[in-house]
Amino acid sequence: MITNTWIRHKRNIHYTTSTSEAEPPKDGFSLSIHHQHFLGSSETSLTPNNHWERVYLPIDPGVVLLDIAFVPDNLQHGFLLGTRQTILETKDGGDTWVPRSIPSAEEEDFNYRFNSISFKGKEGWIVGKPAILLYTSDAGETWQRIPLSAQLPGDIVYIKATGEKSAEMVTDQGAIYITSNGGYNWKAAVQETVSATLNRTVSSGISGASYYTGTFNTVNRSPDGRYVAVSSRGNFYLTWEPGQPFWQPHNRAIARRIQNMGWRADGGLWLLVRGGGLYLSKGTGITEDFEEVAVQSRGFGILDVGYRSEDEAWAAGGSGVLLRTTNGGKTWIRDKAADNIAANLYSVKFINDRKGFVLGNDGVLLRFLG
Repeated sequence: MITNTWIRHKRNIHYTTSTSEAEPPKDGFSLSIHHQHFLGSSETSLTPNNHWERVYLPIDPGVVLLDIAFVPDNLQHGFLLGTRQTILETKDGGDTWVPRSIPSAEEEDFNYRFNSISFKGKEGWIVGKPAILLYTSDAGETWQRIPLSAQLPGDIVYIKATGEKSAEMVTDQGAIYITSNGGYNWKAAVQETVSATLNRTVSSGISGASYYTGTFNTVNRSPDGRYVAVSSRGNFYLTWEPGQPFWQPHNRAIARRIQNMGWRADGGLWLLVRGGGLYLSKGTGITEDFEEVAVQSRGFGILDVGYRSEDEAWAAGGSGVLLRTTNGGKTWIRDKAADNIAANLYSVKFINDRKGFVLGNDGVLLRFLG
């Protein structure tokens, strides 16, 4: 039970969570990098009509990149997160990156996986696994660690800066917490974890709910604060809107298991299935009615979709698959920018319509050229 009361953080926390975990699968190929730089550097492959360029990073090739964010008041200044305690910083808009040291996040016994970062004004937040929360009030010049309750249900997988000293964070068990005093206190926005919700609703006809393992595979937030999450097995999905006391489970209307879901620029949903299928919801808002869209994924799975505008979006996936639509998702054309990059592309992030990035495994970062 997640009580709707204030949760006060503890000053002394003894973590017992094992830090060993499987990283996302690799292709089985290795990329030979011939450029050895202390600074990350960008380089454009010689293909016509380039939309993306590879940015080489000063990190171990085995690092999986997980999130990226820029300071809203200075889009030249940004941070890039990943596995193996990776935090990189740029001050030239993402052309070059350098490792960023945060002493409070460098304990000897832990190898943090930094999952999510978000800025609002000069305030920023970083969360990771094992449970760690970092906060800045000066646009990332300094970061302080804010202790968290050891009773937090699940691992923190997402954080969103929402206002002055305010943020919203989500765990992989469906707990949503909000703070309005810089992380000193957190208040539960839902009354129970998803497991508890499904135990009550399993008889309501949600297929696969009885096999639910209690964690999300993915979770995505809309600009207006709605969430869509995919169950760990991909059997069904769940949604939540501000003010609702519980997550709402939904049956999938598709035979194949769900890989990922997110929000279109027009407020509708996109849905990816394992094996490469792409579906778009009919209309806007939360629904269970989806239509399949033909895509040329070369047989590789599509892992994420990012919208540059209401009409233009990019999809990324296994073995360097990149797809582009310019008509809101009705048709997709394969882009060959990453065909020669032996990496899985996990995340598409557009900061605005001019600045975008694709994050992958093996330290692969692509920068949008336009």
